[in-house]
Amino acid sequence: MGTALITGASAGLGLEFAWQLATARHDVVLVARDTERLERLAAQLRAAAGIQVEVLPADLTDRADVERVAERLRATERPVGLLVNNAGLGLHQRFVTGDLDREEAALDLMVRAVLVLSRAAAESMVRRGRGAILNVASVAALTAGGTYSAHKAWVRTFTEGLASELHGTGVTATALCPGLTHTEFHERAGIGEHFPEIAWLSAERVVATALADVRRGAVISTPSLRYRLGSALLRVLPRSVVRRANEPRRVLSFDD
Repeated sequence: MGTALITGASAGLGLEFAWQLATARHDVVLVARDTERLERLAAQLRAAAGIQVEVLPADLTDRADVERVAERLRATERPVGLLVNNAGLGLHQRFVTGDLDREEAALDLMVRAVLVLSRAAAESMVRRGRGAILNVASVAALTAGGTYSAHKAWVRTFTEGLASELHGTGVTATALCPGLTHTEFHERAGIGEHFPEIAWLSAERVVATALADVRRGAVISTPSLRYRLGSALLRVLPRSVVRRANEPRRVLSFDD
């Protein structure tokens, strides 16, 4: 894989990707908004693994920052062999009564940035005849859980289409579709507070499975048998049943 570029690298799955790739002796480019946190992580990775680490602070809801990251993906010096589009956020709000600015930021982060960065990486990788793109989607892509599910459904479908287009080029595309995972992301978003422990996955296992699936060229990576079975069930259930699971338990109030 050579050099790997990871978005959302300062926390959650992105942090675990950084550590696992670094300990496997891959150089890494760390992308996130928090410069101080990235610099601290970079120092730790250099000391622990003896690799080259680049810090690239960027807010991927900002188009100029997205373009700076895209330029790094196009670079011919220390070319990126693996792009991990991991950055995301949980809105934890209803669409109709929630903050529209936050909705637009989430769309830019989890859809537009994935599109632009995947294009930049694919162009460069296809010219070299090798590389891999790993886009973090979610099992939620198969549900009807609001705009987050819609964004992740787009990521999953987009990645499948990209994988088909890249077939035979030496470049692969994989959509990672984890379920509930113990990370800062779920804690900050308040997701899954009422789910039993058996429903949760470890970040270490999710990332290890994803990287193994990238190496074998899998298009969809769903860590754990229980989530693979759950995904299969969601695909065959009538969509009316899937939608009903996400219906509010009371009438929406615009005074919420």
